[in-house]
Amino acid sequence: MSELKKKILVVEDEKPMAHALELKLKSSGFDADVAHDGEAALEHILTNSYDLVLLDLVIPKKDGFGVLAELKEKGNTTPIFVTSNLSQQEDEKKARELGAQGYLIKSNTPLLKIIETIKEFLHVV
Repeated sequence: MSELKKKILVVEDEKPMAHALELKLKSSGFDADVAHDGEAALEHILTNSYDLVLLDLVIPKKDGFGVLAELKEKGNTTPIFVTSNLSQQEDEKKARELGAQGYLIKSNTPLLKIIETIKEFLHVV
């Protein structure tokens, strides 16, 4: 991996899941921040530089769709992967239309697979 660690923002309101993702990302060589609601996520994304955002859709203050819509409106180009338990095709379609580049169903995707998907997307060995 390059000398500069890839920086990832985890947006997840379930604190045990957020903590598990953060630990797994850090142990896999990434730099990771965590936001527990949509407003905090927007603040992080708009004031920091991230290589990728993992965004839950069902979060307090502003849901993931609202976060995606606001980022799209502001022209933000940070890649976003949705990590959600919303498994309806309409939800994935809406998220992708709002700019999400990936969509992972948390209940069907082990942490290791999430990390592998991130590594593939960011071209990290």
